[in-house]
Amino acid sequence: MVGDVRILVTGATGYMGGRLVPLLTDAGHDVRCLARNVERLTGRFPRALAIEGDLVDDASLRRASEGVAVAYYLVHSMSNLRAFAQRDHDAAARFGRVAHECGVRRIVYLGGLGADGAELSPHLRSRHEVGEVLRQSGPQIIEFRAAMIIGSGSVSFEMLRYLTERLPVMIAPKWVVTRSQPIAIRDVLRYLVAALELRQPDSMIYEIGGADVVTYKEMMLRYARLRGLKRRVIVVPFFTPRLSSYWVHLVTPVPARLAQPLILGLHNEVVVRDRAALRDFPDIDPVGFDEAVLRALDRYRTIGPATTWFDAFDVRTLPSEFSGVREGMLIDRRERIANATPRQVASVFTQLGGKRGWLYGNQLWQLRGLLDRAVGGIGLRRGRRSATDVRLGDAIDFWRVDAYEPDRLLRLRAEMKLPGKAWLEFDAHPIDERRTRLTQTAFFEPRGLFGFLYWYAVAPFHGRIFGKMASQIALLAEHPTEGP
Repeated sequence: MVGDVRILVTGATGYMGGRLVPLLTDAGHDVRCLARNVERLTGRFPRALAIEGDLVDDASLRRASEGVAVAYYLVHSMSNLRAFAQRDHDAAARFGRVAHECGVRRIVYLGGLGADGAELSPHLRSRHEVGEVLRQSGPQIIEFRAAMIIGSGSVSFEMLRYLTERLPVMIAPKWVVTRSQPIAIRDVLRYLVAALELRQPDSMIYEIGGADVVTYKEMMLRYARLRGLKRRVIVVPFFTPRLSSYWVHLVTPVPARLAQPLILGLHNEVVVRDRAALRDFPDIDPVGFDEAVLRALDRYRTIGPATTWFDAFDVRTLPSEFSGVREGMLIDRRERIANATPRQVASVFTQLGGKRGWLYGNQLWQLRGLLDRAVGGIGLRRGRRSATDVRLGDAIDFWRVDAYEPDRLLRLRAEMKLPGKAWLEFDAHPIDERRTRLTQTAFFEPRGLFGFLYWYAVAPFHGRIFGKMASQIALLAEHPTEGP
C-alpha cells in the first residue's frame, strides 16, 4: 500500500473522519468522501471528492468504491434505540460485500476496546460485531479498538469536560471507578494513517490506548488539576445508567440519548491487553492522559499540529445566526452577505479598534475597558499600532492578533480579565465575483461554573453588539465612504 493510493472515507462528516481526510489529502492521496448530504462537505475538503450516497444503497456504494484500494469505515450508531445494532450489522455487511465486489483490498475500521469474553455493553458488543461482519466480507480488515478518545469535540471527552467544569462537587455512580485506557486523538489518527503502509497480509485487530490506565474518577480529578479547579467526587451506589444519562443531559450539552450508551460502556473495563499495536507500529508512542488533555485544551496554536481546536469542527456548518455550545465552546456566530469583494470586507474588520472603535456600542466597549482596568486588566488603553495595518501578534485594545490571512481572516484573542479564554474571529469568504459571506464568530472557553455564569450574564449585550457590528462591517464594505 506504500505510495499514493485512492482512498474512500465513510463518516467524513463525523468527528474522526473530519480530522482524517485532511491528513490523507496532505499526503497526496486521492480521497473520496461518502456522505448522505454532500452539502455538509461543501468547501470543507477542497482536495477530496465528495460523493453523495448511503450505506443502505448498493448503487451509491458501488459508485464510491470503484477503483478504491483502501476504505476507512468510520460510521456507527450512537443511539439508545434497540434497533441500532441490527442497522449497524446490515450496513457493515452491505459495505463489505460491495467493497469486495469493487476490488477494495483493505478496510480500516475504528471500533471500541473491550475484552470479547466480557459482558460488554450493547454498543461495545455491536462495535465488535461490526468488525467481525467486515472480516467475513472478503477484503483485509485492519480493526483498531480504542477506549475514550481525548480530543476537543470527542463526545466522551466533552462529557468529561462539562461534568468537571460545571460541578465543584460531583455525586457519581460506581462506574466512575472502572479502569480505562484513554488515548489522544492525535495518536488515533496516527494509527489510522499508518494503516495504509502496514505490511501485514492478514486481517488484524489492534488494541490501542494511551500511556496511562486510569478510572473515570481519576480522569475528572486530573482534568480539574490541569485546569486549576478544585473538585470533589463522591461515589454512591444508586445511580442507574438511565438516571446517570438524565443527569448528564441536565448538566452538560450531551443529550441523554448519547450519554446513555457512553455510560453503559463505562461499566466495562477497557484496557489494552494485546500489545500487537506497539509491535507493528513502532514509530507510534502514545502520550499519557495529562498530555492528551493539554493538547485538547490548547487554544493558542495557529500553526502546527492538527489537534488544534479550531479544526475540531467547521463553523460553517452552524446556522447563520447561532448562539450556543459546540466543542466545549460557548459561541456567538453572525453571518452577513455583502455586495463587496473579500478584500473590501476584510479592509473593514482589520481596522477595528483603536481610535476607530468597534462600529457599534463604542460606549459599552469603553465601559468594558474601564471594568477591566478596575480589576487589574489592561483595558482599552493600548489602542493599536497602526490604523490600517495588521500583523500577527499585534495588540488591538484588549485583544491580540492570534491569526491573520490578508483579505480573508482575522482572529483576535482576548487579553482582558475573564473567567475563561475568548476569541473573536472574522472570515471573508467569496460567494461569487461580486458577493462575500462575512462570518463573525465569538468563542468563549469558560473556566469553571463562574465562566458559564459570566457568559450568560453578558449574553444580552453580546446579542445586540455582535449582531450590529457584523451588519456595520458588511455595510461599510459596500459603502466605504460612509464609515467613521
